Amino acid sequence: MTHQETHDELRARAGRAVRDLGHALIGRDADDALIDEVATTLEALTAQLATAATRARAERGFQSGEDWVPPADGEVFTSHDDRPVSGRSSPWGLDPEIRRVGDEVEATVTLGPAHEGAPGRSHGGIISALFDDIYGFILQVHRIPAFTGELSIRYAGPTPLHVPLRCRVRLAERAGRKLFMTGELITPDGTICVTSKATFISIDTYTVPAWGDGV
Repeated sequence: MTHQETHDELRARAGRAVRDLGHALIGRDADDALIDEVATTLEALTAQLATAATRARAERGFQSGEDWVPPADGEVFTSHDDRPVSGRSSPWGLDPEIRRVGDEVEATVTLGPAHEGAPGRSHGGIISALFDDIYGFILQVHRIPAFTGELSIRYAGPTPLHVPLRCRVRLAERAGRKLFMTGELITPDGTICVTSKATFISIDTYTVPAWGDGV
């Protein structure tokens, strides 16, 4: 394993630990002494991290799509590690397993205590973020770079926690630069608890400005 691979694995381990910590903090009724210890330890670690060099993604260009190689039917997608919803290193990640199913994409995800909105069910914003992220993998299937133009979510029922959910999405239609997507979130018993539509806008190769360059 190269140094970079080792570094990436350590970052992924740290990201997972932060996510697990969030669920433990929300989902457990710890005593004051333990919570104080957690806060003190994290504050010290944050102070140490803040002394490190600023990090940015290695590739600042948004690909043309021609160099994207989507997985074969049934295979698992990978994402860049810092991607907020599906990245291994992201402290905000949902840890989905994402597979190609023909020309569709299906993500299996189990939501935990830190995702709770109303008691016993997921916060709606978590579901919105999930769909926005998973729609992005359709772009890889069709090798089209694009950005979200519009996203709509219809909550047909409560989204449960602690059970495997299936988020399935597809490209329904294309009209010029507009890509019309549809999707649904399905509970283990087959109930569709959320439906979604999205419009993505295809683009030419795009270079992301560096932080501080007027953005």
